[in-house]
Amino acid sequence: MDAKSPKNSLDAYWMPFTANRQFKANPRLFVGAQGMFYKTADGRDVLDGIAGLWCCNAGHGRPKIVDAIARQAAEMDYSPAFQMGHPKAFELASRLADMIPGDLNHVFFTNSGSESVETALKIALAYHRIRGEGQRVRLIGREKGYHGVNFGGMSVGGIVANRKMFGALVTGVDHMRHTHGDKRNLFSRGEPQFGAELADDLERLCQLHDPSTIAACIVEPVQCSGGVIIPPKGYLKRLREICDRHGILLIFDEVITAFGRLGTPFAVDYFGVQPDMVTAAKGLTSGVIPMGAVFARSKIHDAFMQGPPNAIELFHGYTYSANPMACATALAVLDVYQEEGLLTRGASLAGMWADAVHSLKGLPHVIDIRNIGLVAAIELEPIADKPTARAFEVFLKCYEAGLLVRTTGDTIALSPPLILEQKHIDQIFDILRRVLSALA
Repeated sequence: MDAKSPKNSLDAYWMPFTANRQFKANPRLFVGAQGMFYKTADGRDVLDGIAGLWCCNAGHGRPKIVDAIARQAAEMDYSPAFQMGHPKAFELASRLADMIPGDLNHVFFTNSGSESVETALKIALAYHRIRGEGQRVRLIGREKGYHGVNFGGMSVGGIVANRKMFGALVTGVDHMRHTHGDKRNLFSRGEPQFGAELADDLERLCQLHDPSTIAACIVEPVQCSGGVIIPPKGYLKRLREICDRHGILLIFDEVITAFGRLGTPFAVDYFGVQPDMVTAAKGLTSGVIPMGAVFARSKIHDAFMQGPPNAIELFHGYTYSANPMACATALAVLDVYQEEGLLTRGASLAGMWADAVHSLKGLPHVIDIRNIGLVAAIELEPIADKPTARAFEVFLKCYEAGLLVRTTGDTIALSPPLILEQKHIDQIFDILRRVLSALA
């Protein structure tokens, strides 16, 4: 692409979460994708080490998914979501409810992880109000948490750069401490041993605000975008107990961890802790078409079903909720997951994945390594007065060497498609070892 050509100018597109000027001075353009690889505009293959953006769990260019989209486009491209429905929406909701543990039996469809979070927060507030506890208006998030970029998600989120430019955000929100930083947990494999007591920070906030004013606590089971921060053993169970004690709804943000990332269908399965709602997106359609979902326990759904039968129970939704194209895509993706065992495949690969990532210990500037399921983080020592610069240098050099990684702060994050094989693991870490070894 000629950046100076008016037809192909890069200027018009204001790119999200991107150093626009740096990118447009030397663009990195993908023009194709198949299996585990992207194809660049200059004809190179780049191994996808981050599943697109934590989302392409089934890999790229899957024929079953492509065919399902084409058939649906020909059959019915759109159906209104308000006061009307279409069969695939109900089929998909039923399949999803059957997949997730416990009584998370009801699914509300959205178009992204950010919208899923907004939906779950609104449901939590409305649930308490219709039960006669309208004083429960506070929401509790966690430092370093990422819950999307809408106002509710930013407010309960705890990543400073995502919040600082946008004013006071939503009021009535507070944050627990994150679980990262205990030196005893450095280079842990799986759940760290130390720090379960940090869940008691929720109890501290209960005493500060009065627990009867708190509607919900939202956490990512694994804080992926905040640096792949893995909960200490027993931490999530302790949060559940505190929420139960005070009548607070517990929301798991599984936008990243759902659909096989940890070697189980959901993080709910992996950790054995039952939340009251679960948010999902990304892997639901393997990143092919935007779609999200909120899973709610029956007690929450049923609380709304008490008024006149012809009355709208929840004044919330989106034009594209349960879009037929998205539903057809998700159904095909679930078929691929089931036929190829992808939702549990990560469990069989987790050992060799852990060995590979921890083989980088001792390389220049590597100060911590963390892993769980098929996700990993290599934390780098920041360059003095230049935060994020070292990780961004690794990102660029990996891309030049044929590997796509993700940076969050000065941490390199990895989260490949679930179809990866040993040869892909070898390629990922051979490139990373070469790049890290050459760092100044």
